[in-house]
Amino acid sequence: MAKTFKNFIGGEWVAPATGAHFENRNPANTADLIGRFPDSDRRDVDAAVRSARRGFVLWSGTPAPVRGDVLRRVGDLLAERKDAIADVMTREMGKVLAETGGDVQEGIDTAYYAATEGRRLFGHVVPSELRSKWAMSYRRPIGVVGLITPFNFPMAIPTWKMFPALVCGNAVIIKPSEDVPHTVHLLVEILLEAGLPPEVIQLVHGRGETVGRALVEHPQVPVISFTGSTETGALIGETCGRMHKRLSLEMGGKNAMIVMDDADLDLALEGVLWGAFGTTGQRCTATSRLILHRKIHDRFLRRLGDAAEGLRLGDGRQERTDVGPLIHEASRDKVERYVEIGQEEGADLVLGGKAPGGRLADGWFYRPTIFAGVRPRSRLEQEEIFGPVLSVIRVSSFDEAVRVNNDVRYGLSSSVYTGDVDLAFRAMRDLDNGITYVNAPTIGAEAHMPFGGVKATGNGHREGGWEVYDFYSETKVCYVDYSGRLQRAQIDAVLP
Repeated sequence: MAKTFKNFIGGEWVAPATGAHFENRNPANTADLIGRFPDSDRRDVDAAVRSARRGFVLWSGTPAPVRGDVLRRVGDLLAERKDAIADVMTREMGKVLAETGGDVQEGIDTAYYAATEGRRLFGHVVPSELRSKWAMSYRRPIGVVGLITPFNFPMAIPTWKMFPALVCGNAVIIKPSEDVPHTVHLLVEILLEAGLPPEVIQLVHGRGETVGRALVEHPQVPVISFTGSTETGALIGETCGRMHKRLSLEMGGKNAMIVMDDADLDLALEGVLWGAFGTTGQRCTATSRLILHRKIHDRFLRRLGDAAEGLRLGDGRQERTDVGPLIHEASRDKVERYVEIGQEEGADLVLGGKAPGGRLADGWFYRPTIFAGVRPRSRLEQEEIFGPVLSVIRVSSFDEAVRVNNDVRYGLSSSVYTGDVDLAFRAMRDLDNGITYVNAPTIGAEAHMPFGGVKATGNGHREGGWEVYDFYSETKVCYVDYSGRLQRAQIDAVLP
């Protein structure tokens, strides 16, 4: 019999106020019931906020290096259990074990990086414009932070958000995607084992329209970090703007990989296969557009079709699997709709375009799909699909490739394959994205670098790296006047 899981609120594992639960099933085999998880509501969020406010008082007064030491122990525990956690993640999310192992490794790397930042929450000491006066700033925690995370990186994205927030001294409430609740359950268990005070972390399972909305709308949650669709992020932005909340949004992408006529085509082929069909295309950074120079277009497309046809679909826990399932039926339905749209728009279906059936009929599988002759500004070329569908566009020059890359509403990641150093640096300058790779696919972010995009991909903040620590803390400016007399700033700041 499948286990029934609980929320973690007020330092205890507790059932939801609703008494209701939802099922978590393996997308590679829907007969495999992983467990039942709380289908919570606003009452559970209210209880979590009350507890988190108490936790914040304790945790914010804990020295930052000590907070970092807790995260270091978290990293050690994640490293010890990496394989077991990866297996859990593949079972509930579907991507292959090599990818979920990498997902856990991102959590490990983020934990160790956060631990060091506990000794590096720098402020500034600057010269005052007045005599006998000290001027400085320091970083201080904000309060209760609400985190809303997606399904595609069940460990990496929660840790990107949670670990910096904790090192900065905040208390955290996390609502993971209802598609991957088990992984964050394990993460919370590890945090507690590592010594995090229980009321500093709250886990509330549930649906976005209930728990997510309640978290965003709660007046005592001053910070929200959300990763998900641009449409949902826009609604969250309206609420947080009205309530004067600090908000970080990481949303959609329609990322392009440019292959120039002087590129290493073997390397580019490996890159596009990984970028387009890794995680079954379910990454915000996935390579969903392939921009090919006309001189290499035809021969590269033939090689790509042959290679993609050889990718093996199956359960991600099986050694020979290259591509796992989509996350659920609605996701596969969406992919099928876009295949129909592509055909209606006159694009050439080179490969795929259907579910495999047969031994894979019990999972949400879809064959790697390639369209050629895709027109710029068509829906297939413009809209995020979040599945294994690659649109190929032919161009005649680097400048045309840049125009095609930039002419979408999103601006997360981009890639160029070329042997010309001049083109490489022009790409880094001209491609309108938050991330640009040279001779690598559009995926592959590293934990110690800022991550995020421009335009409809985000709202200017970054996950990861050093910048995220500014988001989860606020600047306090302090002046110490030891002159023994009133000094009126600029009024008295005169030359001797």
